Amino acid sequence: MNGTVLAAVLIALAILPWTVRRRPSVEPPPPHVVQVVVDPALVLTLLAAAMAAGAPVPRAVRVVGGALGGVLGHQLVRAGARLELGATWDEAWSGVPAGVEIVAAGLRDAWEAGAAPGLLLQVAADQHRGRRRAAAREAAGALGSRLVLPLGLCYLPSFVLLGLVPVVLSLAGPVLR
Repeated sequence: MNGTVLAAVLIALAILPWTVRRRPSVEPPPPHVVQVVVDPALVLTLLAAAMAAGAPVPRAVRVVGGALGGVLGHQLVRAGARLELGATWDEAWSGVPAGVEIVAAGLRDAWEAGAAPGLLLQVAADQHRGRRRAAAREAAGALGSRLVLPLGLCYLPSFVLLGLVPVVLSLAGPVLR
């Protein structure tokens, strides 16, 4: 009886790790933290549309930032609110990430000189898209040259073994006899 109880306890201890639900080792991020990756050219186009509708620069920045959400949207909302409260341009846009700096540069002349923002934002968006296309072309060109060596190392031995060796052996057979 004593041995039976001891065996039952050992079996229960052996099975216990599989029956207990384990928590995942990596917890998912909280639902309110969302990483949104937005193209700065799209943000510039949205700002141009908001200002074409008659919104002033700070209001357009806040509205577009609120619509985007995420880190980029938060930075835009913060910069727009600072501008509305009377901060200088550099104070309002201090500490912003690289994606927001492109937006700030596109709006700077409209804010400081009173220039029409629509054309400035369109030019900034086109320049950003052009830089992105040039980077993509450069990466595609580099990819072609980087693929030559692995493909050569794969295809050359198979070509020699499957194409040349049988021909050489078939020609060498009569010669060696």
